[in-house]
Amino acid sequence: MSNNYVDYILDLLSPFGSITSRAMFGGHGIYKEKIIVGIITDDELFFKVDATNKAEYEALNSTPFAYNAKNKKNNLSYWKVPIEIMEDEEQLSIWLEQAFFISTKKFKNK
Repeated sequence: MSNNYVDYILDLLSPFGSITSRAMFGGHGIYKEKIIVGIITDDELFFKVDATNKAEYEALNSTPFAYNAKNKKNNLSYWKVPIEIMEDEEQLSIWLEQAFFISTKKFKNK
């Protein structure tokens, strides 16, 4: 994974609040106000998704982050942020806020 890509994403998201990253499992977690909202792996950004916004990702042909374990494909609730969203500051802000809300909601329920 390229540290340049992580720096690029941090710069891209910086107008939207306190955004940080932390290395994890061969990738990076992306945090807003210390709450994980996304992951970066293989120079791709994924945001936290649930039933409230999954259709928006599907409509843009996004896919979930998946990994193989014990010969089984496992999908996580992080979906690839489409390039058209990354190139639109207003939409990127909205999608980031959705991920933050979902992550905050999940965090508070634990």
